[in-house]
Amino acid sequence: MTTTPSFELPESYADCISEELIGEDEIARTVSRMGEEISRDYADEGLVAVSVLKGSTVFAADLIRRITVPLQLEFMGESKYGGSDSPTGVVRITKDLDIPIEGRDILLIECLIDTGFSLNYLYRNLQLREPKSIRICTFLDKPARRIISLKPDYVGYEIPDRFVVGYGLDYQNHFRNLPFIAVLKPELYKE
Repeated sequence: MTTTPSFELPESYADCISEELIGEDEIARTVSRMGEEISRDYADEGLVAVSVLKGSTVFAADLIRRITVPLQLEFMGESKYGGSDSPTGVVRITKDLDIPIEGRDILLIECLIDTGFSLNYLYRNLQLREPKSIRICTFLDKPARRIISLKPDYVGYEIPDRFVVGYGLDYQNHFRNLPFIAVLKPELYKE
């Protein structure tokens, strides 16, 4: 069993970043584009936007302000047992929806899809509740790590297999507040 090395809070997050991958202005343009596309697709329908906690909250907050159709915002939380990278780990819902979604259009919002394991679990769980439709929206897609066949409907960026933080993404619950996407220095998370 591998253990995550203890992370000591640096004097500055800048000391932990090897490069900025996607800048703040570029993020804003992409989120606006995605909001326009979603608004066109859901014109005259309305939807329930479901943000997956905690990582997607920053993206979801920006995105829903760019969506012009009526919507309700809901949150779902999940945790994985057996390790975050384990394809055989068990996923458990830690925060469920507060409203019924039967017959509703659902937009499942995620910050990053890599293996697809957790998001697939949430997707299947929502399907059992008999919504009218479910579409997946992710800010970042990392298909090189995909284990579960899962194709998002809306993608901000396809990125290479690198450990990224910022704009809601974290390492040991740090870096979420960075306004850009950055690559974390490998020596911080590898033994």
